[in-house]
Amino acid sequence: MPYDATKLKDWQISEEAEKNMPTPWEWQEKLGLKKDEILPMGRLCKLDFLKIMERLKDRPDGKYIEVTAITPTPLGEGKSTTSCGLLEGLGMRGVNVGGCLRQPSGGPTMNVKGTAAGGGNSLLIPMTEFSMGLTGDINDIMNAHNLAMVALTARMQHERNYNDEQLQRLTKMRRLDVDPTRVEMGWIMDFCAQSLRNIVIGMGGRMDGYLMQSKFGIAVSSELMATLSIVRDLADLRERLNNITVAFDKRGNPVTTGDLEVGNAMTAWMRNTVNPTLMCTAEYQPCMVHAGPFANIAVGQSSIIADRIGLKMFDYHVTESGFAADIGFEKFWNVKCRYSGLKPHVSVLTTTIRALKMHGGGPKVVAGIALPDAYTKEDLGLLEKGVANMVHHINTIRKSGINPVVCINAFHTDTKAEIALVRKYAEAAGARCAASYHWAKGGEGALEFADAVMDACKEENDFKFLYPVEMKLRERVATVAREVYGADGVAWTPEAEAKAKMLEADSKYDDYTTMMVKTHLSLTHDPTVKGVPKGWTLPIRDVLIYSGAKFLCPCAGAISLMPGTSSDPAFRRVDVDVKTGRVMGLF
Repeated sequence: MPYDATKLKDWQISEEAEKNMPTPWEWQEKLGLKKDEILPMGRLCKLDFLKIMERLKDRPDGKYIEVTAITPTPLGEGKSTTSCGLLEGLGMRGVNVGGCLRQPSGGPTMNVKGTAAGGGNSLLIPMTEFSMGLTGDINDIMNAHNLAMVALTARMQHERNYNDEQLQRLTKMRRLDVDPTRVEMGWIMDFCAQSLRNIVIGMGGRMDGYLMQSKFGIAVSSELMATLSIVRDLADLRERLNNITVAFDKRGNPVTTGDLEVGNAMTAWMRNTVNPTLMCTAEYQPCMVHAGPFANIAVGQSSIIADRIGLKMFDYHVTESGFAADIGFEKFWNVKCRYSGLKPHVSVLTTTIRALKMHGGGPKVVAGIALPDAYTKEDLGLLEKGVANMVHHINTIRKSGINPVVCINAFHTDTKAEIALVRKYAEAAGARCAASYHWAKGGEGALEFADAVMDACKEENDFKFLYPVEMKLRERVATVAREVYGADGVAWTPEAEAKAKMLEADSKYDDYTTMMVKTHLSLTHDPTVKGVPKGWTLPIRDVLIYSGAKFLCPCAGAISLMPGTSSDPAFRRVDVDVKTGRVMGLF
């Protein structure tokens, strides 16, 4: 029986559902796992992926389902809610289903966006653990990342204080001669702290570090988090963690974590992060949580490891991509699937009438401020003007060879006429379409949606990448800009183009993937531009090099790796019952 989501907060629904949540050993029996494949951590557990994969290596893969979205409002359009709703709907149809979502960052959780645990009756539980550290993966990543910065700054201090003979005799180290103006890496923490975007470190005496400018990013923007999402095993992780470029020396050569002899210790800190955490929906469908990288700077996907396990354990496996299809699906399509070798059966395009009205010219949507009436009252004219954004994303997905399923994530203010209009345009564009009421009704409200996905999974698709791996960087960027964003072309700054030419000429970068960096709030680089703009050019101002993850990241527009905390953050409403220890106020 679904909970009354109009009266209960998400944390209250989670609290009620948790009363019957399976224990780790009940999950072992329910999922047919061996005792040593479950790693209990309190009332949660991790899954030992190496042991599970070895035992199930000959089992055929299940159906692979990806969830993406149209260009969202700043409130988000419910990809996690839709993913949980699909799990619940498929579960109600009696199929063996599971999934994987990304771990939320403490920054958005304590700010405006909330925990990304879904919502209403389409919720991932236990919500408190999910929202506040889970089983420690982000903490381990922070320690590993900051250890690299400790190694770098200590090395710079010692090289300044000792001559070559002293350096060798006292420290057994060779001189790296780091250029303090070309330190690429910064520090990380898992909150939105705009005051730490630009800092000065090393103030004091000669034994107090190295005086230089530095910076903080949010933990999920770390290259280590991005790396976790694409590695295949612990050996792969160690190799990549030894190849991260932290700085350049005064001759222009990269200085890596391997040069600092810190990569192996970083791997030791992250050794437990390679195993996904097992959670479940409010209706007890299993769902793993693994990795949580930014979609606008990194790959923005839950992990390849979790998808590999899920496809062996479940007949239907659901995975979520970050942000809209122009970012999340594009990176799933051309990066994640290229790394994993896995072929998706269907992509779900999460759509809301609210967002389509915004793209039709509706009033500005601001997180933390009540929606204008235009979004809660029927307006077919405004909605019809905005459906072009949905159709654009449908066409993008179809270029991969997949016929998508449009899920209308229905709000109680949506009218039958509005839903019918969206359905008409989605089907005319070649997609299946289903209205889903999972937020209000859980699996019961997602049956039409589940049926559409199962029907789509029966179709053979001609999945293909957008560009061949041999294509050079600038041509890749032009292809993505034209075919996915709808731009007329690309304009490179002289500095960015010179860097791109250097990268194209060096065979070392031939197997690096292209990880586009831009806002998720628009098809363009400008977050204020809505709908499907025409006659524009994508500006590229820089190319970031993630040598551990093997990403080349062309940057369009201004992207900050450290978000800011708003004037009315969520932490103002989070509290603890001091008698029971229950956390209240999460959303």
